[in-house]
This record gives sequence, structure tokens and C-alpha cells, in this order.
Amino acid sequence: MKPNPARNLWTAIEPLHAVVYFAPEPAAAAKDVGLRGWWMGYFAGRAAPLGPIGPEPVTSMFFGFAPRMVARALPDAWTFASPADVLRTRVEAVEAALARLLGPDTVDELVLLLEQAVAACRFDARPLAAAWSAVPRPDRPLARLWLATAVLREHRGDGHVLAAVASGLTGLETTLTHIATGATTREQVQRARGWTDEEWSEATANLLDHGLIDAGGLTPAGAEVRRTIEESTDRLAADPLEALGPAGVDRVLDLATPLSRRIIDRGGVPVPNPMGAQRP
Repeated sequence: MKPNPARNLWTAIEPLHAVVYFAPEPAAAAKDVGLRGWWMGYFAGRAAPLGPIGPEPVTSMFFGFAPRMVARALPDAWTFASPADVLRTRVEAVEAALARLLGPDTVDELVLLLEQAVAACRFDARPLAAAWSAVPRPDRPLARLWLATAVLREHRGDGHVLAAVASGLTGLETTLTHIATGATTREQVQRARGWTDEEWSEATANLLDHGLIDAGGLTPAGAEVRRTIEESTDRLAADPLEALGPAGVDRVLDLATPLSRRIIDRGGVPVPNPMGAQRP
């Protein structure tokens, strides 16, 4: 298999970030700060660096969620807690989760390498990553580690959205082609993204009409669209890799991979999951 440094980097660090979505500490912190329900905590927590933002731009940036699902959380979340309080408690909570899951291992070298990668990111047309990059850097290693992974994963995610839109797909259609690759399932994704059966069927029919999927999954045309999206995503995520250089990327993989495996093996991130994070 041809090496894919951009994909390998994402695979190695994504579980370090994804703890925020699955560990109990961030969910408890969102409840304690006043947010109502897990999904309000998700949307408010991920969007907090953008300020007291409404549902329309968040739906656009998050891309794969049904608009009504976002609108149930925002802007109401900001009547219960300020973006600053949501952000502060979120970072503190995920830091506690990482401390519990990883134990006493030092992460100083990995933090420095990831922050070097973050410093090389360009944020043109990447509003979510840009917002996270502006969050003041904590002085605690695990909090710094998580913040660096947040910037890098949103940088890659913003690029993925750009690539999918350029391919002519909506957020739901992009999700359906991802499912058609076998990487995840409808059962894992549909409820988590808020789409109705009718909307799901309509998007499926559109992909069938355009010859991108059939009863067996992706057609050759659909596979080409997915290949283009993934290659564009990797290309748009190249700046951090170039800053690290091949040796630096390899060192990040060496340091991050055992930590991510430990998180998954200790139940911090389930595999499979709707975002496609894997055990590296």
C-alpha cells in the first residue's frame, strides 16, 4: 500500500482529540456549566471559539448535520453559558480525561512537534480551524496536547468540506458515499447527524440518479469521486506535514500511536465510531 503521510498523521492523533466526544468528563463539564443535553454541549463546545454564533454558519462549517439538529442547540446554548465558560471548562475536562486514560507518561516532545505543525497551518477558507488556532495556549502539557490536535483536526476537516463541496456533494451525500465505502454504517451515523428517513432516501436517490452508488455500494464513478475528495483532503492538509518534514512526521507517529491505542483500549474512544477514527 502506498504510504499516505497525511492520512497516517490523522489516524495517529485523532483519538487524542476524539476523547472530547466520548469521555464522561467533557459531558459532565457541559452539564455543570449549564448546557442542556449532550448535543447542546457538542455544538456549543466545538463552536465556542467562534463566539455566540447561530445555527446557520455552524451548520455550514460542521457540514454533515441536519440543520434542525444544530438549531435545537444554537443559539439557545449561549443563554445558559458564555462561549468563554464553555471553552474553559471543555479544555479542563478533556485534560482530566486524558490524564485518566494516559496516566503519567510525559507528552512534552509530542506537544512541541504538534505545535510546530499547527504554526505552519494556513487558515484561508478554514473558519473553524482558524477559530481554534486563536484559543490562548494553556500552560499545562495535556491541555496543550489536546488543543494542538483540535486545531489540526479542524484544519483537516475544513479542507475535507472544501473538497466535498468542490465535488458537488451536499453534507448528507458526502456522508452516504463515506458509508458506501464500508468505513461506517447508517446505524452509526443517521441518528447522530439528525437526518430523517425521508431525507436519507432523497439523498440516496440523488446519488443513484447520478450513478455514484448502486445496490452494491460505490460505482466506479462514485469511487472516483471519493478518491478525488480524499486526495484533495490530504493535499489541503499538507502544510503541517511539510513543516515537520518526513522525520518529524515519523516521530509524531512514533509518539502518538501508542497513546491513541491506549485511549481506545481503555474505552476512551469506541471503534467503530461515526467520525471514522481508527485504532492506529
